[in-house]
Amino acid sequence: MTITKQQIVQWLETSADVFKDEQDFLTELDREIGDADHGLNMNRGFQKVKEKLPSVADKDIGTILKTTGMTLLSSIGGASGPLYGTFFIRNAASVMAKEELSLAELTKMLQDGMDGIVQRGKAEVGDKTMIDTWNGIMESLKQNQDASVYDALSIAVAEAESAMKNTIPMQARKGRASYLGERSIGHQDPGATSAYLLFTELRNASAL
Repeated sequence: MTITKQQIVQWLETSADVFKDEQDFLTELDREIGDADHGLNMNRGFQKVKEKLPSVADKDIGTILKTTGMTLLSSIGGASGPLYGTFFIRNAASVMAKEELSLAELTKMLQDGMDGIVQRGKAEVGDKTMIDTWNGIMESLKQNQDASVYDALSIAVAEAESAMKNTIPMQARKGRASYLGERSIGHQDPGATSAYLLFTELRNASAL
């Protein structure tokens, strides 16, 4: 079982819809410990991606993802633009010219993206950032390589949700939230939440 480029396009399109629907929720999370712009930024960036997708939908997966990353870099403000832009650009590197991906190829693609976020943002697991969610996802995927793509992604979605919620009791050590010190405790990290939403849509697309 593989994931096709049509499913990758579907993933990005539905992610745009979800970030539109969840804009206020993400903004409210960010209002507690950040600049109150994460929801607005994610919605704006992914609407631009959705506009661009028809022009690259017939290209290979790498080209689709690189275009996504470049679009996010140029259209999202704040910290999330460079981080998500880097994520997709790094995603693209290992899947250039590919029309479909095995679970192993998809896992490597996502790991490359996470590594890009780490390099760009310098965050580690436990810093109360999107890395907490992505780390939970990657650990799960690596442990379930014998499953189907959909089943492996579904198991990882559960791990992503748990990792996202585990940011609530953490004290932020990176980003704007870190300025709050102990006052950041008790709030769910908005970046960890958008990562969960994004990955959930990848799982959903894999079922189509």
